[in-house]
Parts: sequence; structure tokens; C-alpha cells
Amino acid sequence: MIVGTAGHIDHGKTALVKALTGVDADRLKEEKARGITIDLGYAYSDLGDGRQLGFVDVPGHERFVHNMLAGATGIDAALLVVSAAEGIKPQTVEHLQIVDLLGLDRGLVALTKADLADDDQLLERMAEIESLLSGTALAGSEIVPVSALTGQGVDELKAKLLVMGESAKGTTGFARLAVDRCFVLPGAGVVVTGTVHAGEIRVDDRLLLTPSGLEARVRSLHAQNRPAEVGRAGERCALNLSGPKLSKEAVRRGDWVVSPELHQPSDRLDVRLKLLGSEPQQLKHWSPVHVHLGAAHVMGRVALLQGDRMAPGETALAQLVLEEKVGAIAGDRAILRDPSATRTMAGAEVIDPFGPPRNRRTPRRLAELGALATSGTGFLAKLLALDAGHVDLARLSLAHNLHQAEVDRLLGEAGGVRVQGFGFLESTLDAARRDIADTLAAFHKSNADAPGLQPERLRVALKQRWPARAFQALLEREVAAKTVAIDGGFARLPGHSLKLGARDEALWKKMSADLTRERFRPPRVRDFAQAYGEPEPNVRKVLRQLARLGRVVEVAPDQFFLRPVVAEMIAVAHELGADFTAAQFRDRLDNGRKVAIQILEFFDRHGITLRRGDLRRTVPAKLQQYGPPPE
Repeated sequence: MIVGTAGHIDHGKTALVKALTGVDADRLKEEKARGITIDLGYAYSDLGDGRQLGFVDVPGHERFVHNMLAGATGIDAALLVVSAAEGIKPQTVEHLQIVDLLGLDRGLVALTKADLADDDQLLERMAEIESLLSGTALAGSEIVPVSALTGQGVDELKAKLLVMGESAKGTTGFARLAVDRCFVLPGAGVVVTGTVHAGEIRVDDRLLLTPSGLEARVRSLHAQNRPAEVGRAGERCALNLSGPKLSKEAVRRGDWVVSPELHQPSDRLDVRLKLLGSEPQQLKHWSPVHVHLGAAHVMGRVALLQGDRMAPGETALAQLVLEEKVGAIAGDRAILRDPSATRTMAGAEVIDPFGPPRNRRTPRRLAELGALATSGTGFLAKLLALDAGHVDLARLSLAHNLHQAEVDRLLGEAGGVRVQGFGFLESTLDAARRDIADTLAAFHKSNADAPGLQPERLRVALKQRWPARAFQALLEREVAAKTVAIDGGFARLPGHSLKLGARDEALWKKMSADLTRERFRPPRVRDFAQAYGEPEPNVRKVLRQLARLGRVVEVAPDQFFLRPVVAEMIAVAHELGADFTAAQFRDRLDNGRKVAIQILEFFDRHGITLRRGDLRRTVPAKLQQYGPPPE
């Protein structure tokens, strides 16, 4: 378990940690000279049975609250320190507010310098502290009088700390460590320290730094100040890292060391915000704030989602819009301080680390946030029942740091079904199937001469407007079930087929023979009309119907090629190699400069070729766009 101190300057936090562990947590020369804690200090107490208590000693001066916050977000329990000689002071109150806003409900109070007070003074101080704790997460916490000088109460305090148990941080999920210190160790290289918030980190693991995305390999590690092969959630670890672009300057306090699956930094966090009742005025929409999350400290603004003002003591939904990206997952806690960084204003719990830049106040989005804010695992059932009708499971896994197996377990408990990367209720899938079938049937009825609907047109024609990726998953499910067929890029019901009339079929038979015979230089619409005595509009209509069926391709206005021929011409262009000219292409097809240029311009428009000046090259990913070339 990691215990963090909290309290006013000169109330004896560092001396108490030394009495509990034998370690002086003040490590900086300036700290020794001034006799105050400036930055975070760390100490460990070996309990002799394989267990350790880890302590994070934080500064008590108001100027160094930002350093206190960097250490506070990684602790499991709070040790509030109050001097029996001085009693409650401003930083006692602010540190307690921070502990409360971070949701820390395990803790003790150490009434230090007890040797300087008599019994009546101690009782008076204890009554003051009990009153201060009421209404906070630490209400009812035990108060232990101690003296670091005489040793009074130190053993009792240590015993009570042990009774609180081990870290509540789970070892499930992907690994993430909040970096609070980085230095270079001679002969070893870059070392980062911090608390493991989730998962496990092992020697030789390949990880990423968030938000920079730099690669890092764990060469060795210390867990709880001991050499180890693995560091687990709830332990403080020092990681010796190596990487191609890694340096001390590339790592900052506030970075995260994470498994690659968790690297998705964000600058918009949707949160549940609690404004302190002690705030002197309402919080306005778009107010600037200092945001402390993990060990990170960034500037940002508060976008209120339920009105333009928030009264002191209220809790509401908001979006934190940050000036820099940070690593965050659902459930992380953040502390907000005023623009001048002189007081703590509010606390926030992350609901969705990937807040949208638009439509963040719509009823649909607020309903989604309401479901996500549900405590426990019941949030997924509520999400699936919303109007959106689906859940992006990859996004859910990333936002909540869940392995796929855990996501599938939660999905099953919620009564959902996985369709590719999305979760749906069975009732939603049945409704989507009927919607697709009814929409296609209505289109076939009113457009009997059309082959069907292009998938995107089908998507926007449905009663339920699905996002493109979710709709693609639904459509592929229907194709696999053979309730929908895809022909030539068109979706249709299995019983529908486009048939030309007898006269048009006879005309097509003659035109297809000409298109085959003159495949690289086919006749144009007017040529067919003159050759067969047909009106040009009728010839054009028949060829465009066949284009919708995928039999021919209109490469230029009124210039149609058989689809396999287009695939063959792409293969010819590819065989010419990199940086071929229009003249080379023309010579291979032997079809004249004008037609060759029209074909190449068609390729350029569709991304099949890239043109630089008079030279072109094919794009490998587009070679099969019109199918394989004929043998």
C-alpha cells in the first residue's frame, strides 16, 4: 500500500515519515538547507514478512501544492498530519479537500508534536479535527497522537496503517504508470519513477510514453525500492528504460508509461465535476483552470454541459478542454485550481476520456454520459439500450482499460451481442434487419429498373441513422445471412434482379460484341446510335444501367469500357513500372493519344495512378479496384 502524507507546512510530515521508516524523505540540498519539503519524497518501511509500506511525503507550503498533487493521485491511503501545537491551518484544509476530491476514503490522522501539548489540548485538537473531517470521505478516521521526537504513538500508528490492508488498485487491465520523476543513472541510462495504476510491468516489456508516443523497453526495474522482475498495480516502481529516441529531456513529470494498447492521448475529457462549497462565486462556462491529473499539470477550460453556471457545492457534467494532450481513462480523478493557482476549486472524475468536440450538449450525448456515469458494471446495459443502439467495443476497451475477454464478459452480462467490433442488443439487430429489408423493398418497388442501392445511400435512407462503420458491420451481417446481396457495388434483396427489356437486351448484345472487339478503343454513344439506328438517349440509358450493374465503366463522358478491360488496362499501366509516360501507355494499347489520355485521367481521378508532371506511377493498393485482370 502507498500512503501519502497531507497537511500544513512545518507540522512534522517528513519527521513522522522518518520515524515510521528510518528514511529522511527530504533528498534535495535546498530542502536540507531550508528545512522544508519542496518536492515529493519517498520512503519505505520493511515489515519483515515480505510486505512493505510505501510513503509519499508531499510539501506542505502553499507554493508547492502542484508538487503535492503530483504525488497525491497515486496513493491508496492518506495520512493527514496536524500539529498539536498549532492545530488546523490553511494547507490542512486544502490538502483535506484534495484528498476528498480524489475519492480517498482510507486514511488516518496523525496529531504530531503531541509531546508539546497536555491532555486537554490534545482532546481539544481532536475535537477540531473530527469536526473538520465530517462531511468528507475521511469522516470517522482514527486520530493518533504521535511524537517523532519521543517516539510516542509511532508503533500504534504503524499498526493502524497496516490494518487498512493492501492497495485497491487492480492488476487487471493493461499496464500504466504515472511518471513523477525522471533522471539519468550513470551506467544505466534513463530511469523513471512513479506509481503503477493498473496492470503489471515486467522486465523486457515494450511500452510507450504517453502523450509523446516514444517507444521504451524496460531493461530493469525496482518495485517498492527492491530489484524485481515485475511491478504490479499499487506499487511504486523505478523503471530503467531504453529506446531509440528516449532521453531525460524527452520525459516529463505527468507522462504515462503504458502498454501500447493504451496509448491514446486526449485533450477533451468528459467528467463529473464537483465544485467546492467553499468557492466564493459560481463557476462560469469556459472558465480557465489549472488541471492536475495523475502527475500531469496542464492548463484548460471548463465547458459546462448542463447550463452556463455552476453554484458552489454542486455536481454537474462538464468537459475539460485542455491545452495539451494527456493520458487518461474512465475513473481517473483530476483536481482543478483557479487561474492564479492559489486555491483548489473543484474535483473531477473522468467519465469518457475521448469527449467529442461538437454536439457535446445534445440530449443524446448527455444520455450517453449519464449511462457511462453509472456505478459498477451496469453502465454497458444502459448504453446498449440508448437511441444510438450500439457500443464501439474497441473504444470502450480503451476508455476503461479492459482486455477483450473482460469486454465480452460485460457484454454477455448486459445481454448484448458482438458484431465485428460493435455491441448490440438482439432486439436492436432484429429492428435493423427489418429496417434494411423494408428500405430495400420500397426502393425496388419504386425503381424496378435499378439494380439496388449503393451502401452509403442505403445507410442514409434507413429510419435509424447508423455511423458508417457500425452500418458496415450490420450490412455484412445481413450479407452473411443471405438476407441482402451485394452485386456490382449495389445492395439488393435476394429476389430482386435488374433485367433489360427484350429490345434493350438485343441492343446490348450487339454493343457488347463491339466493346469486346475494340476493347481499348471502343465506340462512343453516338457511334452506337448511328450504327444501329437508335436514339442516343436510349443507348446512353442502357449503358448507364449496365454501369450500375458493374458490367461496364464510364471512363469519359459517353465513353464506356467493359469492366474486365478496365482491370486489364490497370495491369498494363502497372507493368510499365514507375514513372511511365502517356506515350508509353498509348503505344502499349495502340488506341491513340486522345483515348489514352482520357483513360489515364480517369485513373488519376480514382487514385489508381499518381501523376507528377508528365510522369505517372500506379498505386499498388488500387490495382484490384476493378477486379483481377483477365488472364
